[in-house]
Amino acid sequence: MKYSYRTKGTCSRTITFDLENGVVSNIQFEGGCNGNLKGISALAEGKNAEEIIETLEGIRCGFKSTSCPDQLAAALKEALNN
Repeated sequence: MKYSYRTKGTCSRTITFDLENGVVSNIQFEGGCNGNLKGISALAEGKNAEEIIETLEGIRCGFKSTSCPDQLAAALKEALNN
């Protein structure tokens, strides 16, 4: 199933991804640091959502209370709860 998540507190604006049987694929960020976000997407591709959440949740960007990886974790949590 395709999901779209509007980020909060980051340079990226939206994260879209597919989630099937707990496995994440086709992760795309709109906005933000292009190379870093492509890297995060590639590393998370094909992994279990729970594993990604455990790894990325709580990561901060500079003095911000969140980050793009943290927002990906939030998006996945929301998708799993729906």
